[in-house]
Amino acid sequence: MNTTERIQRITSWISHYAETNNIGSLVVGVSGGIDSAVVSTLCALTGKPTHVLSMPIRQKQDQHDKSVEHCLSLMNRYENVYWETIDLTDAFESFEKLFTSDNGLAFANSRARLRMTTLYQVAQDRNGIVVGTGNKVEDFGVGFYTKYGDGGVDISPIADCLKTEVWEMGKELDVRKEIIDAAPTDGLWDDARTDEDQLGMTYPELEQAMKHSEQDTRPEDPKELKNLMKFLSMQQRAKHKMDPIPVCMLGDEQ
Repeated sequence: MNTTERIQRITSWISHYAETNNIGSLVVGVSGGIDSAVVSTLCALTGKPTHVLSMPIRQKQDQHDKSVEHCLSLMNRYENVYWETIDLTDAFESFEKLFTSDNGLAFANSRARLRMTTLYQVAQDRNGIVVGTGNKVEDFGVGFYTKYGDGGVDISPIADCLKTEVWEMGKELDVRKEIIDAAPTDGLWDDARTDEDQLGMTYPELEQAMKHSEQDTRPEDPKELKNLMKFLSMQQRAKHKMDPIPVCMLGDEQ
């Protein structure tokens, strides 16, 4: 499937889902990254009311600027797009003060969950659904998302797309070059660390390792083999996110 076909297929899929389920609007959190830029543009292409939310929490200025510039660009191009910024910094810092712990990962995940709560507040207010922005490597490869945070969505239109495919869609959808060229980041840390900093691999390397895993092949190149081992380790640690919630099945026994 080429890039144009992929865009058309996803746009039609979103439209069909919304129409079948009597959905009034689409709600997308926009971070200034390529995934949310592509998803929000795909939603806009459906012609359905699309609400794009920028939700800074002590955000680095350049990240927030990319988010705002993308939202403004969408509004200029599509009459069905509505944008608002909801600054969650005060709400997060009030939450943060309730704890004596300084666990950075726990607070990073809490930022994502606060954003998820905000998206659902807006979605329910506007008869909408929350549209996810996770790609295939993140959602089904290494579980690089927050459980009940950015993983808490109603539909996932690009979850069967590799990151490199998302970049290609971004180019065809005329997403701003600054966003396409920017180093991917989840925007959940005060030090603005990138995805590569956290994962220890580039997305092309992750995709290559995922391909070996899916095909059950063992690469001969030592670096590729090391990446595969790292990929499998991350996948195992994140298995609880990607599997259905375990249920204690009692059957007919009392």
